[in-house]
Amino acid sequence: MTRGDLTDEQWRRLEPLLPPVSKLGRPPRDRRQIFDAIWWRARTGSPWRDVPERYGPWETAYSVFRRWQIDGTWDHILHELHIRADADGVIEWEVSVDSTVCRAHQHAAGAGRGDLAEEPDDHALGRSRGGLSTKIHLAVDSSFHVLAAVVTAGQRGDAPQFTTVMNQIRVPRIGGGHPRTRPVHVLADRAYSSRQIREYLRRRQIPHTIPEKRDQAHHRLYRGSAGGRPPMFDREKYKARHKVECRIGLMKQARGLATRYEKLAVRYEATIRLVLIRQAL
Repeated sequence: MTRGDLTDEQWRRLEPLLPPVSKLGRPPRDRRQIFDAIWWRARTGSPWRDVPERYGPWETAYSVFRRWQIDGTWDHILHELHIRADADGVIEWEVSVDSTVCRAHQHAAGAGRGDLAEEPDDHALGRSRGGLSTKIHLAVDSSFHVLAAVVTAGQRGDAPQFTTVMNQIRVPRIGGGHPRTRPVHVLADRAYSSRQIREYLRRRQIPHTIPEKRDQAHHRLYRGSAGGRPPMFDREKYKARHKVECRIGLMKQARGLATRYEKLAVRYEATIRLVLIRQAL
């Protein structure tokens, strides 16, 4: 075992969540070795062909990574880890929402549309101030669990993706019943200060702490009594929003996530799921 590989305890937690091994055809390779190979590539950001020989053929690692992205295995593993964490009372349902921009390597451009139904037309690539980039929108709870992640082009705004991120929060209960979808509190910065977002949170009866934009405050005061009352804002409560910033920094320790190398957005989303799985373990 080398630096970054799974420990015995981590493999014991991961192995039951993997898809069953087919009894037909050639016996499969060691899946622990394959997972370590896939993680090595995501951790270092190296090309697939540079995966060390100690992990076996790089073609095997890539084919498993691609197959598990197509059949939803990465989503399933992360989903199961969230279910078990919530059952153990580890997930704290105070959620912070934010986004981060990741630079895209020049090799990430030039993908064709193909026949992937889930692949966006722009491949989640766009031009922001830093150049070719992709933006990750996140919902992170107080215990650093990423409950939702949405990928868009780098120049896309934060506020239009808020409801999409919130609607992805869904953690079923082991004992049955409705899955948990509603946080006990939502924290966000000024980028999410809009009437639509506040009405959405009120409609779902979710308390929130979002500072008001300066221009919005100026227009409200200009209108006088017609401008209404200012939104509630707890400055001390707002300090807890730093946890989403810390979680973003932890995610970007994986260089294959901090810089996007995948041409397809669905492959990059699979890399994000892999990083979250590995860090959760």
